[in-house]
Amino acid sequence: MSKGKVLNLKDKINGNEMDLSLCNLSEVPVKELAALRKATVLDLSCNNITSLPPDFCKLTHLIRVDLSKNQLASLPDDLGNLCNLQHLDLYNNKLTGLPVSFSQLRNLKWLDLKDNPLETELAKAAGDCLDEKQCKQCASKVLLHMKEVQEEVDKAREKRFLKEREQEKKKEAKKREREAKEREVRKQEKAEEKERRRKEYQAQLDATAAQEHQRKKKEEKKKRNGLAADKKAAEESAPKPRRSLIGLLFKLLLLLLLGLAGAAAACQLTELGREAACVPVNAALETGLTWARRQDVLLRQLLKDWSTMAKELLESSQTAKN
Repeated sequence: MSKGKVLNLKDKINGNEMDLSLCNLSEVPVKELAALRKATVLDLSCNNITSLPPDFCKLTHLIRVDLSKNQLASLPDDLGNLCNLQHLDLYNNKLTGLPVSFSQLRNLKWLDLKDNPLETELAKAAGDCLDEKQCKQCASKVLLHMKEVQEEVDKAREKRFLKEREQEKKKEAKKREREAKEREVRKQEKAEEKERRRKEYQAQLDATAAQEHQRKKKEEKKKRNGLAADKKAAEESAPKPRRSLIGLLFKLLLLLLLGLAGAAAACQLTELGREAACVPVNAALETGLTWARRQDVLLRQLLKDWSTMAKELLESSQTAKN
């Protein structure tokens, strides 16, 4: 039967049964079957079907499926999604095994796997299916076997997952260790760089301090040399001390007094005393002596003050020269 004729499935339905056997089908018209959800019994026996499409597992309304006498070498991995499936006929195909999800067909009550090149463990679990009782036992034993397979697969998967997780942890640990080492290296490099810069900065400070100390030392030396030179030059260029004005006046006064004393002595001790010129001298001498006696204390104080003033002037002059 051509594919164009098969698509008219309404001619193949009778109540809840869809009979597509002996239609020379190589593919299952899943799309059309999905639209006819009232067809819970599907007969696809005696065709040339080599595989079931993944969408076949979406026909969850199916209760009974006959795929006997086809060319099926494998079944979809999601076959376990056919949660309402109770009767499955896979007689005379080319199956060697069943998908792990087969263990999820909890409502399966009847199964025929005769005349398939099944693997040893599965063939042993399936046994014969020569009557209704054996086919029911086949379904029960195969489900139990596939549950064990599922557990083994889950264990293997978990083991693989744990192994992969352990490997990931090791990789992550190595990565963290490598990153920690890199951080430590960077930290060490930063510390060394900081120490190097600190030493350079300290060296600059020391060099600056040494230069400043040397400069101050040179300035002090230059200042000392300058002061010594200025002192020497001042000593060499300093004029000879002038005679004190007070000392000169004192000497003139002394000479005048000596002159007057000489004149008075001549008028008193020689015969010149009778001369008219000595009369005023003798009178003045008498007057002066009288006044001198009266002013003796004043004169002494005056001489003392003049002496003190002369001494201070001499000291002031000496200090200015230094």
